[in-house]
Amino acid sequence: MAVVFFSYAHDDEELRNELEKHLSVLKHENLISTWHDRRIVAGSEFDDAIDENLERADIVLLLVSSYFLSSDYCYNVEMKRALERHEAREAIVIPVILRPCDWHQALFGRLRATPPDGRPVTKFPDIHDGLLAVAKDIRIALDKFAKPDEPASLPKNAQGSLPKVVAGSPRSSDLRIRREFTDR
Repeated sequence: MAVVFFSYAHDDEELRNELEKHLSVLKHENLISTWHDRRIVAGSEFDDAIDENLERADIVLLLVSSYFLSSDYCYNVEMKRALERHEAREAIVIPVILRPCDWHQALFGRLRATPPDGRPVTKFPDIHDGLLAVAKDIRIALDKFAKPDEPASLPKNAQGSLPKVVAGSPRSSDLRIRREFTDR
């Protein structure tokens, strides 16, 4: 079971809570457990608890917003250590863009962020669509982490081709329909 560590600013706590709900299926499948600083037990030292859980994390989610970028602790302590572990291939760091902000030049700006194209979760018409995209990307990263020698790929049938869509099967919500309007 992979341990997922949330690095976030407390101003984004509501969005972190929603993201954690979107990761529930991965928890139910016993693929992940999650940890964030609100799980620190009374009487524990904050720095020690955070350091210990960051060191044992398999996946570190950087929940990026202007709040995150302006937090010295998030940026200079958690994020820097997470990136060191990422470069040493001890963990996977995934930037999750929550809100519009100037993140591209940050130290993690070279990493592929989620949702795709770095579109902030809060810019989706429904934030749950954005959080779903994040959950899907985490599932793919988790699969790659579990099998680091195998490239992530689309599922194929026994003949090696992509599976065919069967009537009545679920459709992708990512389909785009080209729309053209006339004066009629």
